[in-house]
Amino acid sequence: QVQLVESGGGLVQPGGSLTLSCATNGFSLEHTAVGWFRQAPGKEREGLSCSSGSDGITYYADSVKGRFTASKNNAEKKVYLQMKSLRSDDTAVYYCAAMVSGMYGRGWCHPTIMSTDFGSWGQGTQVTVSS
Repeated sequence: QVQLVESGGGLVQPGGSLTLSCATNGFSLEHTAVGWFRQAPGKEREGLSCSSGSDGITYYADSVKGRFTASKNNAEKKVYLQMKSLRSDDTAVYYCAAMVSGMYGRGWCHPTIMSTDFGSWGQGTQVTVSS
């Protein structure tokens, strides 16, 4: 059974940093593309990053490029999102996701990060940027 569990959300001041973690299980992180998304109240879910399974390629949304860094540890089965220079408009529920659904999985990312490419999702973790 595929599982993704985010942690690390919380309250942070503008300009601060926060690192989110996502524990994964039930699929091969080494061969599966994973991504981070967020959804703010009243807004559509936004794709932030997509990291390919094995070739080291990560694509970022323009809104977070240069401020957010996605990484993963295949041995620990964990995915991370380091967030720096946080702003109030970064406030949202953050989700990790994997391109796996049932027996089907995909290891490569498209430069345009689309939620429809991801078949498995975590429950989300709240990030609030406020003074």
